[in-house]
Amino acid sequence: MENTTSPVSGAASGDPLAESFDIVARQDQVEAQIEVLRSDVTEVKSRLDKVARAAARPAIGGASTSDATEVKGFVDGYLRRGRETELKSISGINPADGGYAVPRQIDAIIASELAEISPIRAIAQVVQTGTSGYRKLVATGGTASGWVSEASQRPETAAPGFAEIAPPSGELYANPAASQAMLDDAAFDIETWLANEIALEFARAEGTAFVRGSGINQPEGFLSAPTGTAEDGVRAFGTMQYIGSGNATGFDMSPDSRLIDLIHSLKSSHRQGASFVMNSATLAAVRKLKTSDGAFLWQPGMVEGQPDRLLGYPVIEAEDMPDIAAGEYPIAFGNFRHGYLIAEHSATRVLRDPFTNKPFVHFYATKRVGGKVLDSNAIKLLKIEA
Repeated sequence: MENTTSPVSGAASGDPLAESFDIVARQDQVEAQIEVLRSDVTEVKSRLDKVARAAARPAIGGASTSDATEVKGFVDGYLRRGRETELKSISGINPADGGYAVPRQIDAIIASELAEISPIRAIAQVVQTGTSGYRKLVATGGTASGWVSEASQRPETAAPGFAEIAPPSGELYANPAASQAMLDDAAFDIETWLANEIALEFARAEGTAFVRGSGINQPEGFLSAPTGTAEDGVRAFGTMQYIGSGNATGFDMSPDSRLIDLIHSLKSSHRQGASFVMNSATLAAVRKLKTSDGAFLWQPGMVEGQPDRLLGYPVIEAEDMPDIAAGEYPIAFGNFRHGYLIAEHSATRVLRDPFTNKPFVHFYATKRVGGKVLDSNAIKLLKIEA
């Protein structure tokens, strides 16, 4: 029978020296296997630690872990300490371009705050654009049609008309400041503070521009559009209709009938989703108005969270609307989602400036915003005529 015992086996040879070598070899093998196991355990432990840290980190605004990491790098790296190297993979924007685009979570917070604070933004049509030269085609007339018999000729019909809307835009900016001591304080929530400060400044500027902006380096407000008394279909495109009422000192003797005329000057398709827009001083005067039988025109909301109503339609308070005075337009009524367009180009950018006003650090935030009347038939105005 063939001997299969290893020649180095001390048990097979009976040689004590060979047996000693065999024991040493086995010990080396065991130690090598233990070292491999230790390396595997260390790697597994490292992975578990990373998972545990990621799970413990709160996701900002319901964002994913990677998004939360991006925001944390932006806040702790750039906003607090001014480290630009941590942002190059986040924004893809060179410092020479004027700053860094904020992560989308912070930009979403700013947008949410703007919608709550800026009254016209909350009811208008808002579009995100990839270029500052945004344009939109609006149909000014439908395709003509006609009736014919089964065997009659089908003559050519007129083509629909279109008009081009190009909202004027401008650079909207805010420049809040915080001391370096505040930024060094780990408990200071710089993310929320910055988003709120930017939103407040943006909302104030937007509120004025969307109502009465000149259209020169800023949006064109709906009160800056040309006006006339002609009916829909007769007025030139882009001209808004107004209803005359009142006198030099305020409303006339029957303001309720003029408000009803204002409502029904709007087509029924636009009245679905329409609302009144006025400032608080005008609203105070309107709340005192009564019908001929003594009933108030104002209807307070009967359910919590439901807006108060005027003649069945919600009222939006916009402090940039003019007061009641001769020649002014203190009340607007319409479907602003159909009637006014807000075009936003790119995300909010922030430039950290620790040098201009030491020891304060300024955060110069910019965003390009445009606006213009989209459909002049969707918004009507009440004018106080002397």
